[in-house]
Amino acid sequence: MKAREGDLIKTKSNVVFDVKGLIHPPNKLIAFPRFIPSPQGTRLGKDTMYGKVYSLGDRFKYLQENHPDLIVFDPVFGETLCEVPIDQIAEHYQPKQKLKSLRTAKTLSTLENKALRLAQALKEKADIPWSSIGISGSIQAGLATKKSDIDPIVYGIENCQKAYGALQQLLKDPHSQFKAYTKQELAELYDFRSKDTQMSFEDFVLTESRKAFQGKFMQTDYFVRFLKDWNEVTEQYGDVCYSNSGYAKINAKITDDSEALFTPCTYQVEDVEVLEGPKIEPIKQIASFRGRFCQQALNGEEIEAQGKVELVRYKKSKEEYYRLILGNKPSDYMVLSH
Repeated sequence: MKAREGDLIKTKSNVVFDVKGLIHPPNKLIAFPRFIPSPQGTRLGKDTMYGKVYSLGDRFKYLQENHPDLIVFDPVFGETLCEVPIDQIAEHYQPKQKLKSLRTAKTLSTLENKALRLAQALKEKADIPWSSIGISGSIQAGLATKKSDIDPIVYGIENCQKAYGALQQLLKDPHSQFKAYTKQELAELYDFRSKDTQMSFEDFVLTESRKAFQGKFMQTDYFVRFLKDWNEVTEQYGDVCYSNSGYAKINAKITDDSEALFTPCTYQVEDVEVLEGPKIEPIKQIASFRGRFCQQALNGEEIEAQGKVELVRYKKSKEEYYRLILGNKPSDYMVLSH
């Protein structure tokens, strides 16, 4: 079973998980609970009411109380993760399939219609094939509410770059349905995200206001994710090992942002100064598996960041360096230096 970031899986115990990253252990998927069966839930599945869990802390809490067997320490990622055995999976939801079904459906909800129209506008403006676009999130699982947002995904490096360029143009076009967030809408987004990622509102506005992959489409929030395609991912599970080397705050300069668009995103850095935490070197990279850290900084910009330090070890070449990984704790951040 091949599954990747943006896919959803439903287990035999009726929990819907979102798959994380592109590299997984044999016969398992790294995935976290997203929609959980709950009598108090507000989302109706085929025959179950569901609630949604947002923060990583809440997801782990739910697992500890209901599925502790899925919490494992992964020796390759050097991290305690949720890993779902393939034989526990009852359904696999794929964003491309969802979009395909929206295109052929006789009737669509208001939200599904907007999702389809967004995909169509993006496809035409970017001149990319239908096969490179999908719809993920609650629409994909059939668990959307009237307040749900639209979560498109674009696949393939070239398609992603074209789509991002198209989004930048669409946001500037006064006649398009794509609108950049207003200061007030950014304040609402900040309130929602700051529970999980803490930074000042000023820093938040500085980085978020220039990201073209998020905004409003026909008055509904959207957030586009960009993924490499299967043939563009060469790393296999176990090729590279990661081990926890502490927690640090650094200043650094971005020297290569060519992978900043994708999930997971990476930034190459130099001129690193460790402000707090273990004084280790070389820290060559900042990485995150969370879409909110994509396009966080651009080439030549100086940043301040705080997160877990990992030692990265390549099995074949024996190359070693450190990286800062963002998104595991609410205290993780990356902002432009003042």
